[in-house]
Amino acid sequence: MNIDTENDEIKPELKEYIENEIFPLYDKNEKGHGIDHIHTVIKRSLKIAEGYNVNKNIVYTVAAYHDLGHYINPKIHEKLSAEIFMKDEKIKKWFTEEEIQIIKEAIEDHRASSDHEPRNIYGKIVSTADRTIKSIDTCIKRTYLYGKKNNPELTTRKEQINRVYEHLNDKYGKNGYAKTYLYDEEFENAKAKFVEALQDKEAFLKRIENVIKDIEE
Repeated sequence: MNIDTENDEIKPELKEYIENEIFPLYDKNEKGHGIDHIHTVIKRSLKIAEGYNVNKNIVYTVAAYHDLGHYINPKIHEKLSAEIFMKDEKIKKWFTEEEIQIIKEAIEDHRASSDHEPRNIYGKIVSTADRTIKSIDTCIKRTYLYGKKNNPELTTRKEQINRVYEHLNDKYGKNGYAKTYLYDEEFENAKAKFVEALQDKEAFLKRIENVIKDIEE
């Protein structure tokens, strides 16, 4: 479960606790919000944080806890993840009461579809880092597998394919809700490619079908 943060500002004891006690909990989540995603968000968060005068231990902790509640209820996972953090008495020994509140708020505010801007810089950093687009096909795969598990009422392949397109268009299309609060060149370049691809709906629907075939073969 070890992750190379490439940052010597993280307290070794804090890092060891999170790697041994928190990372294994992500086995409960579906793959799209599993430990690989958490590793990616931690690395991106610490990279973005280099441009700001912030506590890297807080950055690391927010990123490490932000999706813990996803397996319980994806629709309110940001609140559940914050609750899990607040109930963890062991983690609190590394932070002041003020810092604990900052971490809680940052976890609550990270979600892409949130109706408000993160209340502190840590929420903005992790929210921005959480906007990850490894590739269009990877996003299609994640969205399809999520829909298969959580939308059983969609009984035909065509319905699932249409759901994938609508979700990705709502999130990454020209007026999509996936936004960043800090500038992130990596995300902006990836989103621009997504916007262009989504404009040709028929071609994108065929692309979804091809990705699904690869999954199911």
